[in-house]
Amino acid sequence: MLWFLVIGVISGWLAGIISRGGGFGFWGNMITGVIGSFVGGFLFNLLGISAYGTIGSIISATFGAVVLLWGVRIFFHVAPAAHKKE
Repeated sequence: MLWFLVIGVISGWLAGIISRGGGFGFWGNMITGVIGSFVGGFLFNLLGISAYGTIGSIISATFGAVVLLWGVRIFFHVAPAAHKKE
């Protein structure tokens, strides 16, 4: 269980870096990564891709988290941090 949360934090942080240029803080990274791991596992299974080991889990969860953030941005019109106007 603890390892699952560690992978969630790492993948959430990586997804934040990839999609918006920065992380979401510890709890935001964890939530994004854990939900992303379910999304990534589903999508990898759908595509017939197998991910083994810790690196495979991080890649799958990061992919899922990026897709999750992309979907959130499309449906809720959330601007990335780099494009926000103050």
